[in-house]
Amino acid sequence: MAKFLIEGGVPLKGKVKAQGNKNSVLKLMAACLLTDKECQLSNVPKIRDVLILGEILKRIGVEVKGLGTETLRIRAEEIKTTHLPDDLVTKLRASLVLLGPLLGRFGQARMSHPGGCVIGKRPVGTHFDALAAFGAKIIAGKKDYIAEVKKPHPADIFLDEVSVTATQNAMIMTSLIEGETRIRDAACEPDVVELAEFLKKMGVNVSGAGTPNLKIEGRKSLGGVVHRVWPDHIDVGTFAIAAAVTQGKVEITDVRKENLEMILLYLSRFGVKFSLTENSLKVFPSKLKAPERKIQTRPWPGFPTDLMSPLLVLATQAKGSTLCHDWMYENRMFFVDKLMTMGADIIVCDPHRVLVKGPTPLLGKELESPDIRAGMALILAALCAKGKSTIGKVELVERGYEEIEERLKSLGAKIRRVD
Repeated sequence: MAKFLIEGGVPLKGKVKAQGNKNSVLKLMAACLLTDKECQLSNVPKIRDVLILGEILKRIGVEVKGLGTETLRIRAEEIKTTHLPDDLVTKLRASLVLLGPLLGRFGQARMSHPGGCVIGKRPVGTHFDALAAFGAKIIAGKKDYIAEVKKPHPADIFLDEVSVTATQNAMIMTSLIEGETRIRDAACEPDVVELAEFLKKMGVNVSGAGTPNLKIEGRKSLGGVVHRVWPDHIDVGTFAIAAAVTQGKVEITDVRKENLEMILLYLSRFGVKFSLTENSLKVFPSKLKAPERKIQTRPWPGFPTDLMSPLLVLATQAKGSTLCHDWMYENRMFFVDKLMTMGADIIVCDPHRVLVKGPTPLLGKELESPDIRAGMALILAALCAKGKSTIGKVELVERGYEEIEERLKSLGAKIRRVD
């Protein structure tokens, strides 16, 4: 396992480009299976999750060019199997989204239980209910799922939870079903809106994206796509917090302004000073304070759960007490003991809520990354801590953050990766 060696206390300064959307690109890659024509994706983040999904596609016979670069060319002219490779599926929870396109185009799919970060219970029942509404039959065994559909049909679906990936799975599958499908209680995240735009380019009629009510009219045959992946608002928020906790001055370029409203609202309540243009966010040294209201995650356009871990580090450097509540995942807060060993003053109220008191000086420690977002939070803590820190299992962080060592170094961070 690789480690980051970090010497903290250095204010970050300079300019950094936002990466392509991590959560979105994986679903766009899956949607490429809907057509036998070539699809081209640019601004692809160079992260481990993309590499894993790309290898899964290659194993089943999909032509994938440019893996590991910013441009992917994917062509699923034919595939040799609809049984996804067990060894790779168990490394990537997002592989679940391949069920939709495989059922939609080939009528069958088989896969192991997906892997990914262990941040709490994430049931797959909503996915299966949505796909079953189109006529699919899914058998869940002890080790895998077997799915098939003989005569898929449009459907009127009400999701029992606002699941982003379940919404996307249903959107992708119904794209090859003629007739009108309605998805109610649909997720509204930017990832869903971008997928809708992608499907439109393929020839699907999609309306209502960004609202809880989606309407999709599929077609039997879809065309290829040339698409630039949207900027990752989680990545933007992470670097904004990095600037704030180190009292730095950082410009983040290639941002998508409309996807930052709630993130910047919460940062402003912490006293973070910034300026925003159509495609650039500048963060300045700020006098940080605890917000008067609690910090709480909720579905879009609420504060995203993927930023809660980094925000906890911001709270340690803000004057006052901050109540942070993530109701989505019961293990999201379980890494705070690592911040506490660094000197953070945190009270764990229950699995979903913590009370952070600040500002507290953090001290460098030797720690391990438990998941993507918590691992990144520990890196942020190390950047503003006094002394040297060692952050282990950084491969987990690299699953979701592009070239994090190089990008932080470009801002003056004293960070080095060792194997």
